[in-house]
Amino acid sequence: MKNVPEVLFVCVHNAGRSQLAAGLLHHHAAGALHVRSAGSAPADEINPAVREAMAEIGLDISREFPKPLTDDVVRAADVVITMGCGDACPVYPGKRYLDWELDDPAGRGIDAVRPIRDEIDRRVRALLAELLGTSST
Repeated sequence: MKNVPEVLFVCVHNAGRSQLAAGLLHHHAAGALHVRSAGSAPADEINPAVREAMAEIGLDISREFPKPLTDDVVRAADVVITMGCGDACPVYPGKRYLDWELDDPAGRGIDAVRPIRDEIDRRVRALLAELLGTSST
């Protein structure tokens, strides 16, 4: 039995949306959840504009890197949130799946990434409040 729920964010390259979401949830959860991210076809590196957008709000994801989606990480998760990975994510009974439709920051500059970051932050806060049974404000 796990001590804390585990959330997995999945997108194709694990270089943008899923990294934003994982970094934000990790920050807001402050240890109350275990957070992972992965990609169905991981990129070589995280989008530099994503790193910059996180640094702007005081979150350092410079040590993060794109990780492959494996059956093990999906099995370990209580909640799997997909962001544009289509059918690439394995589906297991008993898991809660959410699909967040969000713009892809790939190839975009910081001005385009900020609103994506802010929308993900809003959704992450709501998810955290739901999972922990607290207010999202």
